[in-house]
Amino acid sequence: MATLGPSAGLTRPAPASYTPDTGADPTAPAPKSKRMTERVDPKKLIKGGLHDWEVVIGMEIHAQVTSRSKLFSGASTAFGGEPNDHVSLVDAAMPGMLPVINEECVAQAVRTGLGLKAKINHRSVFDRKNYFYPDLPQGYQISQYKDPIVGEGEVLVDLPDGESITVGIERLHLEQDAGKSLHDQDPTKSFVDLNRSGVALMEIVSRPDLRSSEEAKAYVTKLRTILRYLGTCDGDMEKGSLRADVNVSVRKPGEPFGTRCEIKNVNSIRFIGQAIEVEARRQIAILEDGGRIDQETRLFDPGKGETRSMRSKEEAHDYRYFPDPDLLPLEFDQAYVDALAAGLPELPDAKKARFIKDFGLSAYDAGVLVAERASADYFEAVARGRDGKAAANWVINELFGRLNKEGRSIEDTPVSAEQLGGIVDLIGEGVISGKIAKDLFEIVWSEGGDPREIVEARGMKQVTDTGAIEAAVDAIIAANPDKVEQAKAKPTLLGWFVGQTMKATGGKANPAAVNALLKDKLGIE
Repeated sequence: MATLGPSAGLTRPAPASYTPDTGADPTAPAPKSKRMTERVDPKKLIKGGLHDWEVVIGMEIHAQVTSRSKLFSGASTAFGGEPNDHVSLVDAAMPGMLPVINEECVAQAVRTGLGLKAKINHRSVFDRKNYFYPDLPQGYQISQYKDPIVGEGEVLVDLPDGESITVGIERLHLEQDAGKSLHDQDPTKSFVDLNRSGVALMEIVSRPDLRSSEEAKAYVTKLRTILRYLGTCDGDMEKGSLRADVNVSVRKPGEPFGTRCEIKNVNSIRFIGQAIEVEARRQIAILEDGGRIDQETRLFDPGKGETRSMRSKEEAHDYRYFPDPDLLPLEFDQAYVDALAAGLPELPDAKKARFIKDFGLSAYDAGVLVAERASADYFEAVARGRDGKAAANWVINELFGRLNKEGRSIEDTPVSAEQLGGIVDLIGEGVISGKIAKDLFEIVWSEGGDPREIVEARGMKQVTDTGAIEAAVDAIIAANPDKVEQAKAKPTLLGWFVGQTMKATGGKANPAAVNALLKDKLGIE
């Protein structure tokens, strides 16, 4: 069993020799960055008035830890409570209140580190990050700085164009969230809601390995997928469970990194892409006009499509970090880490590789299916014991297409995996054609029921009697002698005859049989 300190009542003074180093700088030169020496991709350069420019992006993702209680108190983390309803004396920073570590939050951070293929540090330290803000009752934030719980890792990111990149992870540390200031409740007053104060966050800091807004969006999407698979963060950006601070700088290709600006608290993947594009072009315009970039924190206004200055960018020494005297170093052994690793689920990259190998799927289809754990589980239930490619086609094209059209999620689908599997079975057995299957899918979607029973009850079986099909083909040929001559000269007109035959048979004729008969009777190879 791991020994987890800190614990309440154990104190120690900050050693005089403790001096924070330069810390994790998402856009500072990083010798181990996997993209420092790569050839510049011309497709990802931004054209300016005078030069081509390369954008350099580093990200700090704040992910709310999935836990029923806060990082240092037993107060609830439930979303949507009445203002200041989920606040303990610790969260409100009442005098004499001491923090007590939540072991589940520690376990969630370690699980996340393992999912990021990162180094797990058996010893980490909680520090006080000192700054004033109305919704920060203590006047400091308990965070980790010099000695985080998770060190270097990496995330494999698949891009829309088929390229894959590896984004380095600098660190992951635990910290408590601040409260929320409300400025729209009264024309002359601001209000403070401390429900969020003390909620556990994982700050995941990337290396400056991203080179376009598309890469940044794909990275956040993949990271959110990993967190959801692990169950360590729900990734709900609308509720603020996942927020991004985006560090952006520009440079001429091959030159050193430029001065970065941090875009604070971007809460949607679409806005992340927009903010990067806007900020990169703002910086390019300044540089090409002979100006210089001031290092600062900025906010993105999606309504106006611009970033605006918030404050000059603080450095580490501005926060006066020092070890929290109320918290001993957090220590655990390898057995604790191994026990957590043993309970991890199959993660997206491993699942994708298995789907490609076991079901014969393309990398693209496998990637679509594993993007959400619920979608992957649904597909696997449909594909079990069936043609994997056929199952993937129905899940991706028919089911996902209909869900997207109606704005529903896979958890809310009216067609169960068993029902969709039944439709795939009927196609494979030749009982119904692809066209009939689509009609059957609509019935199951709207009315429910067993697909096989529906086919029997409504007479939806496809016609496989070649005699009946041949009679329909002969009638169409006899009625269209001009089309027959045209088809002999232009074989692509065969499709017209197929369509007429299917229409004549109510869409029930076996398409393969129709094609074979028409080719034979029209003399088309």
